[in-house]
Amino acid sequence: QVQLVESGGGLVQAGGSLRVSCVASRSIFSFNPLGWYRQAPGKERELVARITSGSRTDYADSVKGRFTIYRDGTKNTLYLQMDSLKPEDTAVYYCNGKRFEVDYWGQGTQVTVSS
Repeated sequence: QVQLVESGGGLVQAGGSLRVSCVASRSIFSFNPLGWYRQAPGKERELVARITSGSRTDYADSVKGRFTIYRDGTKNTLYLQMDSLKPEDTAVYYCNGKRFEVDYWGQGTQVTVSS
């Protein structure tokens, strides 16, 4: 069974940093693409960042220059480093990966940024 399990969410003050992680039950390189999405209360889920098998990265305009997506193949883990956090970054963050044309989602991890 293919699983993506997030961790690392929490409460942080505005301007602070947080890193969320997503551990995959299969090789991290078997997913293409891999990405982070978020969903705030009352809003639709939106793409935050993604990385392709060729290591190309894409970011939402709202997080460019503040967030960094990267992966560690030795740990089968995808990361999202979030710096200069803002209250509007508050959301549940979900890991997503496509593998053999099937979309997989993690259970989500809550990130709350206080002002």
